[in-house]
Amino acid sequence: MTKLVLASTSPARLRLLRDGGIEPVTISPEVDEELLTEQALANGEITNTADMVLLLARAKAEAVLNHPEAQSALIIGCDSSLDLDGEALGKPHDPEVAIERWKSMRGRSGRLYTGHWLIDNRDPANPKAQGQATNTTVHFANLSDSEILAYVGTGEPLKVAGAFTIDGLGGAFIRAIEGDAHTVVGLSLPTLRELCIKLGVDYPSLWSSK
Repeated sequence: MTKLVLASTSPARLRLLRDGGIEPVTISPEVDEELLTEQALANGEITNTADMVLLLARAKAEAVLNHPEAQSALIIGCDSSLDLDGEALGKPHDPEVAIERWKSMRGRSGRLYTGHWLIDNRDPANPKAQGQATNTTVHFANLSDSEILAYVGTGEPLKVAGAFTIDGLGGAFIRAIEGDAHTVVGLSLPTLRELCIKLGVDYPSLWSSK
């Protein structure tokens, strides 16, 4: 079995991997996402949401590269953001921000981007990496003001990119998606498999039953 390290403390990503037969080791990457994004924008390193999520996914994976648990393992870093009218929307954190965001999203569609950065650290002297950003169109229901207040009141949308989930309470407010549903959760299993292939890793070797 090939060991996989998830450079994230996201319960949704962990659950998705477990449902896919993979039992990863989770490590918090301790990355200042806002500072990294500001610096990258100032330096012209990123120009859109896809660039941003890939940059942050790479930073998260590389942040745990020297952790003892990450030696002789694969490391996957991920980052997600909703693009609405060309603006990248991450975690709202504040209830008022989440309420206003949902008022602007309801009845409309946005594009959810997730960046993936996979490092093959099985030979720590010569780590190799591959990255990819995926995107999925999300169509939101036309929520009433009371539904928005009730949803934000649960606290769920404060901690997730775009202020919604598809695998939690927010699932009732998603009319449809176009693309890979895993991207919306925050980690695309098909993309993880593709990155494994590029790095010469047998994807089924990640399954904990192997």
